[in-house]
Amino acid sequence: MGRFIPHPDEVPVELTLLKPECISRQQLHTISLGGIACNYHRAWRHGTALQVRMPTLNADFCCPGYVAWCLRRKKGYLVGIAFTDEQTLFSARMGEQVCQIERYSRMQDSHDDLQDSQALALQWVEEHAEEFSHDNLRKAFAQPALD
Repeated sequence: MGRFIPHPDEVPVELTLLKPECISRQQLHTISLGGIACNYHRAWRHGTALQVRMPTLNADFCCPGYVAWCLRRKKGYLVGIAFTDEQTLFSARMGEQVCQIERYSRMQDSHDDLQDSQALALQWVEEHAEEFSHDNLRKAFAQPALD
């Protein structure tokens, strides 16, 4: 599962069914570039086409993807959502960085004003942006999938 960026629980995700409703397991395995992993309250069938939204972060942000895997957890499910083109993967990766910055800011005590938030965002970028770099993700996606 190293090919999937973990999504922070603090930023709610909405998953909605898309048409076409499903893609074959073989086809998904062949074309997937990787994706994100998020906790969700319900299970999704492997190959189901979904739209991923993060309304509290940005009402306009949405990415189409497919369920690569779905694992039962104590509280709900961990869903791996794969993306099939580089532009969608790039958009999702940028969205996940914003989520991580938001999470980082919430964990700090001193984010009362805009300057503090901007400083915390810059601090997060300095410490973690390399994890989201194109080269790092390409290396991770080159590794064999665990599913």
